[in-house]
Amino acid sequence: MSSKQSYIVRIAAIVALGGFLLGFDASVISGVIKFIEPEFNLSKIQLGWAVSSITLTAALGMMFAGPLSDKYGRRKLLKYAALLFTISAIGSALAGNFFWLIVFRLIGGLAVGVALIIAPMYIAEIAPPEKRGQLVSFNQLNIVIGLSLAFFTNYLILKWGNSNAGWVESLGIGKWNWRWMLGIEAVPAILYFFGLFIVPRSPRWLMIQDRKDEALEVMKKVVSEDEAQNQINIVSQSISDDQNKPKSKLSDLFHKSMRKVIIIGLIVGIFQQIVGINAVLFYAPMIFEQTGLGTDASFIQAIFVGLTNLVFTIVAILTIDKLGRKPLLLIGMTGIVICLSILTYGFSAAKFSLDKETITKFSKIEGLNQVNLSQLEGKTYQNDLSFKEAVKSVLGEQLFKDHGTAITNSGTHMNTILILIGILGFVASFAVSIGPVMWVLFSELFPNRIRALAISFVGLINLIVAFLVQLLFPWELSKLGNTTTFAIYAVFAVIGLVFVWFKVPETKGKSLEELEEILVK
Repeated sequence: MSSKQSYIVRIAAIVALGGFLLGFDASVISGVIKFIEPEFNLSKIQLGWAVSSITLTAALGMMFAGPLSDKYGRRKLLKYAALLFTISAIGSALAGNFFWLIVFRLIGGLAVGVALIIAPMYIAEIAPPEKRGQLVSFNQLNIVIGLSLAFFTNYLILKWGNSNAGWVESLGIGKWNWRWMLGIEAVPAILYFFGLFIVPRSPRWLMIQDRKDEALEVMKKVVSEDEAQNQINIVSQSISDDQNKPKSKLSDLFHKSMRKVIIIGLIVGIFQQIVGINAVLFYAPMIFEQTGLGTDASFIQAIFVGLTNLVFTIVAILTIDKLGRKPLLLIGMTGIVICLSILTYGFSAAKFSLDKETITKFSKIEGLNQVNLSQLEGKTYQNDLSFKEAVKSVLGEQLFKDHGTAITNSGTHMNTILILIGILGFVASFAVSIGPVMWVLFSELFPNRIRALAISFVGLINLIVAFLVQLLFPWELSKLGNTTTFAIYAVFAVIGLVFVWFKVPETKGKSLEELEEILVK
């Protein structure tokens, strides 16, 4: 690897740490919800807010990131994002009540929105054309690595907390495990902030600011002097052309000629989230624990979810230009339908009952020793909702809030291997298809003059749907039950598969200009 190649890889790696923080911040909450629900006495909707609040402000951050980066620079905005990630991590870890936890999660959401837009934008603007796709994909890969590592650090902190080691007790890891899960993110966030000081300003931004000599010096570090000059001339011409074009408006998206691509973009963006992927990624330990597994086992299986997501995202990156966008979508959506059907069957076949040994164990707990749990012995329930109602009728409202989840999980009997296969298969199918392919399609479907605005619009709708999925999932489980919740996701997946089959075009191997001529009438 030449010194110039080494330099651009190093710079892209630093900037892509924003993607890592984005992924970590999004999924670290999956290990936290088990502990904050009883500590802050949360309802199911409040629990959903703890998870989904980050997505709400991510949409806001995404909307303003582009214009602010044009004014203040890509690098400076990423520094601000690093600071916001740090403030969010430390503030969330120290939150004394639910209100302040949400406030600091919302702050983290702003950083997520900035990183989501600006990190790949910066990499695209500094990368040589022949390396651009690979280096921009590095940011997406870092997002998935962040998601995966959060599952692992959550498990590690849980294990340390149960180890009774002296240094663990002195740091309060056992007592404040969920606070450490949230607070540890401050370490990579601080490293990111200082790492950005060795990252040069974006050459395109420097050109917009009429600082051509500085832009040329940056490009010379990446490519040869002649190629640097050529790239600067191309950027200069592009900026000149953009200045002569009328500004795109939101109303342009709804012009008759744009109808086909906007509908495709919106529906693909909606179905990417409405099949329930964020319910699985953000609530993985809770889902596994509801199958009757213990806390440790549920956290370990969540790590498998992260690793599966990582491996199959790499597969998608390596195959998307060989197999094409539509074949990957069809393969992945078919897999999603099959795996969600497996999950629906697995949950529907479950049985729920408490044996004498389990009743004796819980009867020794303070508060529960005053309750006659033996009323439930020998009774078998066919679904989780009727079982929870029976436990609640014996315990009463408050004791059920404190101990109901642990008791109902202990009384759950189902094929946990089948559930694990369904979850991992679902994540793999998503990661190899509609997860990453959606963003590639967005970059290709829309015409040049309106691409940035169109991607922002459909991306915003995508985030709104993601927010609703994350917010409502705990409520759905408590009111509809596991079986119905995953059956609903399966139905959406079938509709999405049919739409992809008949309506989504193949964009592989066509120039953006060719696609515009075909799709925009």
